[in-house]
Formats: sequence, structure tokens, C-alpha cells
Amino acid sequence: MTTNTVITPRDEWSGKVAETAIRLGVLAIVVIWCFQILQPFIIPFIWGIIIAVAIYPLYHRLANMLGGRRGLAATFITILFLVLLMVPTIMLTKLLVDNVATLAGEIRREHITIPPPPDTVKAWPLIGDSVANIWNLASTNLAEALKLVRPQIKAIGAWLVNVAASAGIGMIMFVFAFVIAGILLAHSAAGNRVARGISMRLARERGDDFAILAEATIRSVARGVLGVAVIQALLAGLGFMVAGVPGAGIWALLCLISATVQLGVGPIVIPAVVYVFATGDTLTAVIFLIWNALIMVIDNVLKPLLLGRGVDVPMMVIFLGAIGGMLLSGIVGLFVGAIVLALGYKLFQAWLDMESAAPPLSSDE
Repeated sequence: MTTNTVITPRDEWSGKVAETAIRLGVLAIVVIWCFQILQPFIIPFIWGIIIAVAIYPLYHRLANMLGGRRGLAATFITILFLVLLMVPTIMLTKLLVDNVATLAGEIRREHITIPPPPDTVKAWPLIGDSVANIWNLASTNLAEALKLVRPQIKAIGAWLVNVAASAGIGMIMFVFAFVIAGILLAHSAAGNRVARGISMRLARERGDDFAILAEATIRSVARGVLGVAVIQALLAGLGFMVAGVPGAGIWALLCLISATVQLGVGPIVIPAVVYVFATGDTLTAVIFLIWNALIMVIDNVLKPLLLGRGVDVPMMVIFLGAIGGMLLSGIVGLFVGAIVLALGYKLFQAWLDMESAAPPLSSDE
């Protein structure tokens, strides 16, 4: 006796749903797995793209001078930038790690102390008494004040340890990003076609406009904001080291953050100048003052040279991008976050302008 099995439409539909679910599940696992494998390289790769876009005009001129040998030009410009930036950056990064580790240890042990001001501070004209009083208050009452916020202080100490670790990792990512930038520059023609193709797929007839806007935004923020901030921070850090300011690496990092968020280096270097005048000899203090005065005004010279026509991005966008990027990805995130958020802002603004310029629908449509 035979039994005929009848497959109903409902059973067939259930089988297809189960098969589709299995396929989607396997695909999701593969995609998530690939993302986790590539995740450590995402930030350096984005940073490499930013560097390549920012220095492309210089690379293009160099390639023309070398008779169109793109590989040689890319290799030369990558090595040049690494040599120019690596030496002071390595010095300040090592100093930053040492300073932060020392400060974090003192915070955890609650051994932070501020020495009393020298007697010569009171002799300063106009501000001597005020500075001496504030300094005395900090040196006598700081320990008691810190006891009131002991849990927060310990949390800050742990965060500082993470900052020191991210600074070392950021140094490796910095080198890796420049190598990526050199490879991208050597294949810039193919990269340009891919970028234009993606923009055309996403924005169709406005694709070229969005691609040009993205390029201009990246170049403007990278050179006119971050480039100037890095130069100011490196110069300030070298000045701190030569003048013997304690925690020179930390002060240089604060200069970098302050300059990146468009507050300038003034709020950081002015207290350092006061400290050198109070504790150092007069000649060193005067030279240090002149050095920092030049650093504070150098952005007025560099920005017009590096920005060109540039694009306008609100300071708040740069601020949020830099701080958010640093909290998310460490030191390198300070740069990547500012540029990515500025790029997103400009593209969103262009999209809004495109939508507002579209002709309104007629009543019979």
C-alpha cells in the first residue's frame, strides 16, 4: 500500500521562508565576521584616504616634474612627509606617554601636589599679587579639594592610562596611514574613477558635484584646520621641551586639541609662559614668550596659504567631530572625526540645497 504525500502551498511557502532565513543568516554572519576582521584597519584606511586627498596637488606637481613616474613620486613624497613629521612626532609621543603614565600614577595614589610660588612672583607688576594668591591657594588646598572628588579622580587616572596607550597605537596608525596614502597616490587615476563611479551611483547626475565638494571639504579641513593645528602643536611642544616645562607632552596634546577645535593654542601656552617666568631665568622666559607669541599668530599666515579658496564649516561641527572622534578612536580619531563630520555636514547641506532647488510638483501630478 502506497501513501501519496501532498505538498500544500503553505508548506512550500514555509520551506522557502526557512531557506531564505538560513541564507540571510549565513550572509549576515559572513558580513559581520569580515567587518570584525577589517575593523582595526578602517580608521587607518580612512586617514590614509584623507592624507592622499590633502597632498594630491603637491604629488601631482611632483609627478609632472619626474616625467609622469607616479610610483616614484608617491614613494618620494611619502618618505618626505614621514621624515619631516616623524622625528618631532615620535619625540613628543614618547614624552606624552611618559608624562601621562606618571600623572596617572600620581592621580591614583592621590599624590598630586603643586609647589608654592617663588617669592619673585609677587614682584610682578599689576598681576603679581593676584597670581601669587591663586597659586598659593592651589598649592595649599588642592589636596583637600581632590578628596571631595576621589572617585572621579580615579576615573580620570584610568582614562589617562588609556590616552597613553592610544597615543602609542596612534603612532603606528599614523605610519600605516601614510603608507596607505602613498599607495593610493600611486594609483590615483583608478581611485578617482572609483570615487566618481560611486558618487554617480549614489547621486546620479549630481554625482560629480558631490565628489568635487567632498574633495574640496577634505582638502580644506585637513590642510587649513588640522595641518595648522599639528604645526602649532609640534612647535609648542618643542618649546615646552626646550624651556623645561613639566609634562611637555601633555601640554602639547592639549595644544593640539585646542587648536583643532579652533580655540587656538593661547589658553594652553599662556599659563606655561607664566610658569617659565616664575621659575626660569629671564632670558629663557623672554625667548619662550616670543616663541609662543609667534605660534599663536602663525595660523593667520598658514591658513590663507593652506586653505586656498576652501569651504566654510562651522566651528561647532569641527569641535564636535574632533572631540567625538577622539573619544571613539583615540588620537587619530581627533583628526578623522573632524574631517568626517565636516564632510557629512557639507554633503547634507548640498543635498538640502539640491532638494530646495528642485521644481515643485504641479497640482495634477
